[in-house]
Amino acid sequence: MADQAEFEQHRAHLHAVAYRITGSVADADDAVQEAWLRWNAVEDGTAGNPRAYLTTTVSRLCYDQLTSARARRERYVGPWLPEPLVTAPAEEGPAERVALDESVSTAMLTVLESLTPAERVAFVLHDVFGVPFPEIAQALDKSPAAVRQSASTARKHVREARPRQRVGRDEHRRAVETFLAAITGSGDLDALLRVLAPQVVWRSDGGGVVSAARRPVRGAAKVAALAQGIYRFFDPASMRILRYDVNGAPGLVLDARAVGYHGTLSFTIGEDGLISGIDVVLNPEKLGHLDFDAL
Repeated sequence: MADQAEFEQHRAHLHAVAYRITGSVADADDAVQEAWLRWNAVEDGTAGNPRAYLTTTVSRLCYDQLTSARARRERYVGPWLPEPLVTAPAEEGPAERVALDESVSTAMLTVLESLTPAERVAFVLHDVFGVPFPEIAQALDKSPAAVRQSASTARKHVREARPRQRVGRDEHRRAVETFLAAITGSGDLDALLRVLAPQVVWRSDGGGVVSAARRPVRGAAKVAALAQGIYRFFDPASMRILRYDVNGAPGLVLDARAVGYHGTLSFTIGEDGLISGIDVVLNPEKLGHLDFDAL
């Protein structure tokens, strides 16, 4: 039996890989658990490089998941957004990370969704985690040359499609705080419009399970009106808006279970400091991993 302590040393890394490949916390959990079961069956000392072995194993599992999920996502009702990754806000101060982790952002994961499964795995493993092409080839059962081409194609698409977010964590947080103050404070429409980019896009993922806009809402005036309209139904006595990191950057968690709603808001901030994208996940099937009572 392989050393279980060795597996635990790599668990966080494996989950990070699996989440970026699948865009799903639940699928990442399943892949890591299956990798653990397979590792448990490996004879001790068989894997010369446990980290590489486990990365290859979990990547192959995620590749298979992506292939089988592709048809389901094509039938998805409304915009598809990744399952939100919610973590405690990073502490402010000198030790705080200045840069945001773009590889886990909602905007990046949405772009990755447009790649083929092979392209996505190759890009994530090579460009995000620095895995050599021969190891990726083992995970995908392809030649290193084919994997290199997949990564190159994916890299070009990502470079062209991803939103440019060059602000640091402090500036990102200030934009989110300004947005929150504008909709919850005086309801100042002018203040809200000042923090929204002219071509801002609001995407809501209700999955057909709860009521949500089935098409992206575009333009500062329309997004501002939508945000203010939603907040008019907010009851501070029974609902909460919480400040958490959502997909690696300051965001918001909505706890309105009193009226059958809960969700997350993640934000894309342009280099001008304005909000260029707001992604709202309301589909309860994508929020099952969150313990709202503990938030």
